[in-house]
Amino acid sequence: MRRILFPFLFLLVAALPALAQDATKVDSKHYKVEFENSRVRILRVHYGPHEKSVMHSHPDAIAVFQQDGRVKMTFANGKTEERDMKAGQTLFTPAVRHLPENMTETDMEVILVELKRPRRRPAPKAPAAPANQ
Repeated sequence: MRRILFPFLFLLVAALPALAQDATKVDSKHYKVEFENSRVRILRVHYGPHEKSVMHSHPDAIAVFQQDGRVKMTFANGKTEERDMKAGQTLFTPAVRHLPENMTETDMEVILVELKRPRRRPAPKAPAAPANQ
């Protein structure tokens, strides 16, 4: 049983990074970290005309579009969706795995505020019971 379990666990652990690839690591040409702390990571996203990314993921985020544009999103399941955006538009985006492509003849820039999940604090310890006197 161990002969099967250990190789399976190794393959699972090795495959996890491929399932949730950080945009700044797999596409540093288009994604730059501007600020990061324990609660958020702020990215500057910049695509030239007709440039596209590679498949990557983001946690829940808020996007702030810096100019008008049109983007094509290809999702992990193969479905595609085209979206128009306006300068100054803000949008909440749930966690996603996608491949974006700038569909315009102009540059596209977005400020992306990725939300980090709060770390759970340990439950407070119950007060010690008073000693019997």
